[in-house]
Amino acid sequence: MAANKSEETKSEQLELTMLDDLAIATDFLVSTKAAVKNLATAITETATPSVKKLLRRELDIAIDTHDKIAQYMIDNEMYHAYDLDEQMAHDLKKADIALDLAKN
Repeated sequence: MAANKSEETKSEQLELTMLDDLAIATDFLVSTKAAVKNLATAITETATPSVKKLLRRELDIAIDTHDKIAQYMIDNEMYHAYDLDEQMAHDLKKADIALDLAKN
């Protein structure tokens, strides 16, 4: 009985870690996407060539960062960018885990 309880606790800890990693990665992905949009808008509203050049460099960095995060999430099966059904199943599974953890 105690072994089962210990295994359940380890399982819950693993699920929490997975959800934490997913939440952090998703937040970072969304933030970098917003940075890309904001930088692109700023470039179109800037008249100074030196500022435009700086913003373009920052835009390139933001795009590269977004790509790296998305690829990390895809590689770690956190994000299924090319399969909507798989992504929905993944999201539902994570929601079920979160609900189960909230009940305990």
